[in-house]
Amino acid sequence: MESVKRSSVTPTKSRLARKFAKVFHVKLATGITPADGVQKSKPQIKAKDNQVREDVEKANFSMSFDEEENEHQDREALEAHLAKIFACISSVKAAYAQLQYAQSPYDAESIQAADEMIVSELKNLSELKQCYVKKQFDISPATALVSAEILEQNSLLRTYEIMRRKLEYQQTMKISEITCLKEKLEELNRHNRAIERRLNQSGPLSVLDNLHLSALSPKHFTTFLSHTVKSIRSFVRLIIDKMKSADWDLDAAASSIAPGIFYWKSDHKCFAFESFVCREMFDAFQHPNFSFPTEFLPEKKKWPQFFFDCFVELKSISPKDYLARKPDSTFAKFCRTKYLQLIHPRMESAFFGNLSHRNQVVSGNFPETTFFAMFAEMAKRVWLLHCLAFSFQPEGNIFQVSKGCRFSEVYMETIAEDELPNDGMEYDPSVAFTVVPGFKIGKAVIQCQVYLLNSKPR
Repeated sequence: MESVKRSSVTPTKSRLARKFAKVFHVKLATGITPADGVQKSKPQIKAKDNQVREDVEKANFSMSFDEEENEHQDREALEAHLAKIFACISSVKAAYAQLQYAQSPYDAESIQAADEMIVSELKNLSELKQCYVKKQFDISPATALVSAEILEQNSLLRTYEIMRRKLEYQQTMKISEITCLKEKLEELNRHNRAIERRLNQSGPLSVLDNLHLSALSPKHFTTFLSHTVKSIRSFVRLIIDKMKSADWDLDAAASSIAPGIFYWKSDHKCFAFESFVCREMFDAFQHPNFSFPTEFLPEKKKWPQFFFDCFVELKSISPKDYLARKPDSTFAKFCRTKYLQLIHPRMESAFFGNLSHRNQVVSGNFPETTFFAMFAEMAKRVWLLHCLAFSFQPEGNIFQVSKGCRFSEVYMETIAEDELPNDGMEYDPSVAFTVVPGFKIGKAVIQCQVYLLNSKPR
C-alpha cells in the first residue's frame, strides 16, 4: 500500500513542478519578475521609445536638409542660366549698336561683322532656351554666374564705346556745319554791306546829286524823308531782333512806350518801337544843330547856304569815315548824345552782355560794330534831313499829334492800311500815337504817320 501511494503521488508532484518551472521560466524570459523586477522594466521601455523617436527625427531632418540643399542648388543654377541669357542679350544690343554705327558713315566690313555677331548671339539665345526647357543647367553655377556677369559688362562697355564714337562723330559734323553756316553768314553780311553801300552811294542819296540850293524844293525833302524813314525802320527791326534773342517781353516793352493801346494786329507792336526811335532821334529837330553847341553858326539869313553845304559835305561820306576824321564835330556830338538817349544801359547789357558800346561812346570813341554802324547810318540820315530842312527859307518845321486827337487826312496818314474797319460800321478814328512826325516846308505839308486807336482788344 505504501508503495502504491508513493508511486501515485510522486508523478503528480513532478508534473506540477515541471509546469511551474515552465511558467516561471517564461515570465523570466519576458522580463516579468516579482516586485522590483516589474518596476525596473518600465524605464527600459521608455528609453527604447525615446531612441526610436530620436532616430525618426534624425531621419526626417536629414531628408529636409537634403531637399533644401537641392532647392538651393537648383536656384543657383537657374540664376546662373538667367545671367547667361541677359549677358547674351547685352551682346546682341552691342552688336546692333555696332551695326547702326557702321551704317553712317557706311562701312561694309563693320556691317558684316556686326551682322555675324548678331546671328551668333541669337543662336546662343536659342540654345539657352533649349537648355532651360530640358533643365540642362551648368554643373558649377557660381563660375557660370561670374562668367556671365563679365560678359555682360564687356558688352555694356562695348555699347558705350560705340555710343561715344557716334556722339563724337555727330559733334564733328555739327562743328563742321556750324563753321559752314558761319562762313555763309559772313558772306551774306558782306553781300548786304555791299548792297547797303551801293544804296547809300547810288541809291537814295544819289537822287540829290548835282543839286543846287536854288533848285531845292519840298519834293527833294519828301524824297529824302522816305529814305530816312527806311533807315529808321531797318534799325528798329534790328532792335526787335536783339530783344527776341535776349528773351525780352515785347508786349511789356511796347506797353511801356505806348501804354493802354489795343493793337489792331499783334505784329503792329513794332510801330510803338518805331515811334520811340523817331521821337528820340527827331527831338529838338526844330532847333539849329539840334541845339548842340557849335563853333560857328552864321546869322540866320545865311542859314540856308550854311546848312546846304553841310548837307552836301556829309551826304557822300560814310558816317564811320566822317566820325573818324571829325570826332569833335557837331554831328559826332549828335551821334553820341542820341545813342545814349536811345539805347538804355539795361538794353545794351541784354543785347551784348556788357556796356562796351556805351563806355566807348562816353569816352569819345565810336564802336566798330554792325549795330553801331546801322545806328550811325540812321543818325546820318536824320542829321542830313535836318540840314535839308534848314536849307529852306523859311526853314522847315516838324510836328506831331497827341493821343486822342481826331484823325485828319490833311495832316495825317495811317501807318497801317487795315486799321480802318471795312464792315460798314460807323467809326470816328482818333490817334493812338504818332509814329513818324510830319513836316511843313513853306506851304507844303508832309503828313505825319499815325497809329489809330482801337477800342476793342484783339
